[in-house]
This record gives sequence, structure tokens and C-alpha cells, in this order.
Amino acid sequence: MKSALRNLTLLLSLLPLVQVHGRRVRNTESNGISVLGDFNHESSFPRFPETIANVTVTVGRDALLACVVDNLRGFKVAWVRVDTQTILSIHHNVITQNPRISLSYNDHRSWYLHIKNVQEADRGWYMCQVNTDPMRSRQGYLQVVVPPSIVDRETSSDMVVLESTNVSLTCKATGYPEPYVMWRREDGENYRYNGENVNVVDGEVLFITKVSRLHMANYLCIASNGVPPSISKRVQLRVQFPPMLTIPNQLEGAYIGQDVALECHTEAFPTSINYWTTERGDMIISGSFDNTIAEPRRKNSDKYEAVSMDSGYKKYMMLKIRNVGPGDFGSYKCVAKNSLGETDGVIKLEEIPAPTTVRTTTHFPTMPPKKKEYDYDGEFTLPSNRPPAIQDLPGAFSGSAQLPVPCRFLLIALLVLVCLR
Repeated sequence: MKSALRNLTLLLSLLPLVQVHGRRVRNTESNGISVLGDFNHESSFPRFPETIANVTVTVGRDALLACVVDNLRGFKVAWVRVDTQTILSIHHNVITQNPRISLSYNDHRSWYLHIKNVQEADRGWYMCQVNTDPMRSRQGYLQVVVPPSIVDRETSSDMVVLESTNVSLTCKATGYPEPYVMWRREDGENYRYNGENVNVVDGEVLFITKVSRLHMANYLCIASNGVPPSISKRVQLRVQFPPMLTIPNQLEGAYIGQDVALECHTEAFPTSINYWTTERGDMIISGSFDNTIAEPRRKNSDKYEAVSMDSGYKKYMMLKIRNVGPGDFGSYKCVAKNSLGETDGVIKLEEIPAPTTVRTTTHFPTMPPKKKEYDYDGEFTLPSNRPPAIQDLPGAFSGSAQLPVPCRFLLIALLVLVCLR
């Protein structure tokens, strides 16, 4: 109150003495120059040729309010904060004690109010007034906007929950205008929400009923209000569940000497410990050998190779068995364990016949070339009409082991008798 009174006293001391006696008014400047005017004419009064433009500025930046007065003559211009009735400046003098406020003017016509490092408290109406009687004034509004900001203490942090429970993620943001808040997955994928597949959920709260492993992801709380920049916060949601296992082929076949691969797919969170065992319960380690393999072959290569590849909460397991031997047939078990449980699956490896290869040879008949029957003297000889001579049968009847002629005829006779019977 005392400060307001001091400002008012200073204002009165700076304002010129204005007296109205009928039609004539003497307005005396501080420099002693008198201005006579006829105030019964509107053109003799100061006037505002334009309104004071409303200004919107982001908090922390500088603001400038402009007031233009024509025909000011000997009158004074003052800037006043309307809502608090605080006098900021009078003519060439800054009255307020606020160091962020300053004044400039140009040609005794344009009057500028400067506000540096604008704060939210500066938002409101500002009046430019001239000390006529009655007072003339114009008002302009200073809008101070604030980019969105996320309140960490009221916003969810990373969460770990059990599958099938309910989970609530909360995001609190401030700013002016009031920010719009939405939730989406960081990877941009859709997710199940209230029975629907959605990409974005509006509002400060993301409430998921019966959360599943499919909800496991990084979620972004994004706040925006049209004042750049928008802001976001990442919240990691992890869903715990015991291991689950699927086997593409529970029965595999291989032949002796073949390489074979057994496969398992598991899901678990926390991440599971995965391994393979034989049907005797022995754990299989990559690089181990089978005792049935001969020493020279064991030196050349390892018998088993266990491969594992992770993708989030999913894991792919593969067991390679090289150069399958008789002792390799039987059952193999893939096992997955974590703090919430254990599961396993059995794959049976059976022997199948080795593929056989058959070689086939194709013979194409060839026609012997026809010979012209000429004698050596070049004379033509007619072909013989006699029956062809009997050729000796191969085998016992040929070469140096030929039978005597009587024996041959006897053998032929026996063959004829057998055929007739």
C-alpha cells in the first residue's frame, strides 16, 4: 500500500496542471512552454490511431507492447498493469521497481513497454493511458505460454508385474495451455487395450487389465500443448511369467552318418536358463563327444553343437548332432528354467534307411553299314539262297573246349525231347 501511495504521489508530481475554465485550457509543460488549445474540438485531443496488439510470448523470452498516440502535444503517456493497478511508467520515467521492465519511445508518438525474461506472473492486461480529462486509454493482453513439462514425482517409473494382473501407468504434465497427454509404444506397434488393438491411448492414465507378455514393451508418455517442444518420458513395462516351450517336430529321422538338427522354441521372463539333455539325463555341452565314436573321428570334429538365439522374451534352441551313429538314436530333452518355474520337451531321434543310388546305362542300337557284294574283280555276285550256317553257341561249344560231333547231335536231340514234353 505504501508503495502504491508513493507511485501515486510521483504520478501527481509529474502530471501537468490541467485546469478547465470554459473553452480555454492552458497546459504548461515542465519546461515552461504553454500550449493553448480549444478542447471543445475532438481534433484537439490526443488520439490512438490503432489498438494495442495482443502479444503471445513463451516464458523466458522477451515481450514488447507498443502504444501509438497522435496529437499528444503536452500530455503525458503512462503504462499501467490493469489487474494489479501497478503504475509501470510515466512518460519518460520507469516507476516500477521490477528490473525486467524498461521503456522506449520514438518521435513523441510511439511508446514501447519492454519486459525481459517473461514469467507466468506477467500474464494479463496492460494499459496505455493519456492524462486527458477524462482519461483516454487503450489496453493490450500479454499472453505467456509455457511448453509442457512432465512431473517426474507424479509419473510412473519402470515397472515389473506378473502376467494376468492389472497395471496402471500414470503421466502427469504441466504447461500453459494445459497439455494434452497420450500413451503409445516406443516401437510404434499396436497393442491390446480394452478389447481392441490400438496405437495410441489418450489421457494421463494407461490402465491395462490382465496384462500379458504381449504388452511387454517400452511405453512413451507424450505431452504437447502447441508450444514447442513437445516432451516425452519412457516407461519400461516388464511382465513376468514362467517358461513355455514349443517343439516344431517331436519326431526326427536320420540315417547313419547324417548330420541332424533338433529345434525348440521357449518363452520366459525373467530370461530362462536353457539346455539339452540325453534320455539318460546327462546335460549336453557344445563340443562334447559321444563315446561310441572312434578316436580318429573324434579328433576331426565335435559331436554336438548347442545354439541359442534370444529375441526379447523369446529364445530359439537348436542342437546339432554331427555324423549320427548307432548310439545317437533315442530321446533328447530341451529344458527351460527361471525363477517362476521350469518346463521341458522331448524330441525322439529314430533311424531311417540310408538312401540308395542306382546306376542305369542306356544302350542305343546301331545299324551296321550295308556292304555291296562285289567280287574282288569288281563283278557283281548274287547273294546265296542257302540257309545260314549254324553258329557255334558260346560257352561250352566254343573255342578249344568243343565237344565231339556225335556228342553235339546227342545233346541237340535231348533238348528237342525236353521241348516236346
